[in-house]
Amino acid sequence: MTQLFPLRDKPALSPYKKGDVLVLFGELFSRGYANGLVEEAERRGMTIVRATVGRREKDGSLRPLTAEESANIPQPFINVPLEAGFDMEPDSHGVTPCDQLKDVKLGEWDQVKLNWTSIEESEKKGVVRFKKNTELFMKELEKHIPAGANVLFAHLMAGGVPRAKILMPLLNRAFKGVGDRHISTQDLLNTDIGQLCLKSFNEVTAETLRHLIELSAPLRQKIEAQGAHVSYTAYGYHGTEVMIRGQYKWQTYTCYFQGWAKMALEKISETFYQKGVHCCVYNCPEILTNSSSVFQGVEVSLYPLLAAIQKDGTNKEHVAQVLNDCKALLKDDVSFEQIIEFTDKYLTDDLTLAFSKYDQWPQHSRLDQMEHMLKGSDYLFSLHKDEKNLLTAVLSEVVFKSCGYVMLHDSWSPKSPVAWIGHDLVARCM
Repeated sequence: MTQLFPLRDKPALSPYKKGDVLVLFGELFSRGYANGLVEEAERRGMTIVRATVGRREKDGSLRPLTAEESANIPQPFINVPLEAGFDMEPDSHGVTPCDQLKDVKLGEWDQVKLNWTSIEESEKKGVVRFKKNTELFMKELEKHIPAGANVLFAHLMAGGVPRAKILMPLLNRAFKGVGDRHISTQDLLNTDIGQLCLKSFNEVTAETLRHLIELSAPLRQKIEAQGAHVSYTAYGYHGTEVMIRGQYKWQTYTCYFQGWAKMALEKISETFYQKGVHCCVYNCPEILTNSSSVFQGVEVSLYPLLAAIQKDGTNKEHVAQVLNDCKALLKDDVSFEQIIEFTDKYLTDDLTLAFSKYDQWPQHSRLDQMEHMLKGSDYLFSLHKDEKNLLTAVLSEVVFKSCGYVMLHDSWSPKSPVAWIGHDLVARCM
């Protein structure tokens, strides 16, 4: 278990300057953490090199983006498909892991027996493909790095849910299911389908950082030989500190099914950090993203940012604007104090605390804990004028912008291979 290492102080401006390069290793999507990093790099005058994971044809083959698909992507853009993982990688008989799941009925998910010899062959082929495309990406990237330019690689790879139809209803039951519809994440993990998910998460979320650092080594050495600097950042999640009853305390969303892969990501960063590579996995606070909607309840831990902003927000004009924007989304008779009082009670409830133990992270969910979390989430939704227009969207933007500032400037010379950005630092960096 990685030792908790919260960053407390707002980092001073790093030496990154106009002409330096931020390399996005993965595709940039809207409403995600990496947008804050891009905005901060642009403020420093850095060049942003964008990438893509590519697209799949109907026959399952992976291809670069078409001219039409890439028309609105700012240059420089390297059109080499960097999709990671192996769920759609055919073995020597043309069978993919997803093929093995395509005829599974919902009522038999826990009885499925997969062909692991086939899956391991697909996994090896997927790694070979990814590493080959990463090498092609590095050759193209070299053309976009001026002599003497400092470079920051941002690892954006995450996820890895196998793209089989059976998975989404299962995950919905695991993360949103109540009563008879609930599936324990421990029960899911103990099945072949759960084990495939964990293997896929690990390859996409964690191992891609290893491939990135290893395969960029020749370019890194060339850049450093010219007297310039190279660093690597990655996005983690391992719970974060939020304000609870006036104090910043660690808490987490349960069950974070990709937590085991995030811990593997941390270990990879530790390995290379010990070898002298400037790299850090930044464990960021929960936000509401396009991809997090399946995890209802993750957003409950975002509401206490209201208290942190009021206590530690240093840019008073920005604080006032954010609080006004949030207030406008709430029903007229709802106050911030009401919300903070509720989250304080929720986060100190015995049931919540039983599933927020740092040394046991990531813990599996349980029916009573899930129902408690979802009930809390629904209550907070009900305080809004429009339950599809939540103040967590406003707060999420504050989080990813502050995290972008911290990650760009701290990553020049990180003090640890794994660091936590809590709500206190988010507020101070507004």
